[in-house]
Amino acid sequence: MGDSAQRPHYEKMHIDTKGDGAVGKGFRNQVAYCLNNGAPITARVVTAIWAAIEGGLDNALARRIAEWQGAPLADALPLRIAGGLHWLHLTGREPALAPIYRGIGADDVAIIADAMTAHEAQLLPWLDGPPQTNEAGRSSNFIAAMLWLAGKGLPPRFECLEIGSSAGINLMLDRYHYDLGGVQVGPSDAVMHFKPEWQGTAPPDKQIEIVSTKGCDVAPVDLTDPNQSQRLKAYIWPEHTIRFERMEAAIRAATERKPDLTKINAAEFVERELAKLQEPGTTRLLLHSIVWQYVLADQQERVTAAMEAAGASATAETPLAWVSVEADRTVHRHNLKVRYWPGGAEATQLTWSHAHGADIEWLGN
Repeated sequence: MGDSAQRPHYEKMHIDTKGDGAVGKGFRNQVAYCLNNGAPITARVVTAIWAAIEGGLDNALARRIAEWQGAPLADALPLRIAGGLHWLHLTGREPALAPIYRGIGADDVAIIADAMTAHEAQLLPWLDGPPQTNEAGRSSNFIAAMLWLAGKGLPPRFECLEIGSSAGINLMLDRYHYDLGGVQVGPSDAVMHFKPEWQGTAPPDKQIEIVSTKGCDVAPVDLTDPNQSQRLKAYIWPEHTIRFERMEAAIRAATERKPDLTKINAAEFVERELAKLQEPGTTRLLLHSIVWQYVLADQQERVTAAMEAAGASATAETPLAWVSVEADRTVHRHNLKVRYWPGGAEATQLTWSHAHGADIEWLGN
């Protein structure tokens, strides 16, 4: 990191914390989170953004960040503005950012402050919504959950419903191949191949079938639109070059056949889909990854109520499961949790994993 950046200690705060001091603490915690997930350049950018604001940068952009009314961690505020700055770099709109993104020593704070001043109008809209952090590597957790559910005796034919699908990259999970602790799943001629570093015993070696995938997002991204896909790339942490390769592969896959993606909020989508008849011998799954923190509280309540009501009517022939991969910021890791009906009223944690699926620690046995 540049001279201005110092490795901070993670400060405990609830993800929904807001008010006095929350923004600064949120930025420092985001830096710690990035460093613990192998993203020193992103940490460097986030550090410099807040240092510039604390150092006196005073314009509409800086004031909106400093006076943020929401919860900075839940809203992923640091990553909103970091995405905008990365976009300036990727599109060549701000050449002065190049040393930072190339990992070269520079006056980070001065460079970031100048960019936030010169491109204030272009950067302000990046604060209007949360990052679109679609990552195909997270689908390894979803597949592991399906193997575990099949091992529990649920029908190994899965109807997948995903909320917060962004561009629908994980809706194409049936087109990928996985090596999960030696257990092979998916076509050999897959669009992408995933072999996360595996810790622990292997998941159940079961034959599974993904019958259908359907998703929703309040602001879906069309991968086949160059401008929209460029925005999605801006949210990729620049250190993780393999993610850019995966993004290009996903774009090619979507160009061949677009994922089934609808513009609708999570609660309405879940209520609508759960009301539909379920084919006997098929397990219906609700999936989401790094999404729940962005779902409004009233929608979280509606989704939970709809799932529990549908779960009460689930049978051995028409079971229901809820599979989530969400961040635990107390340990800088992500956990895979599964609830299923009938028979599984409480969530079971199956993994700890890297934010983008690079490694998985299996707890399911």
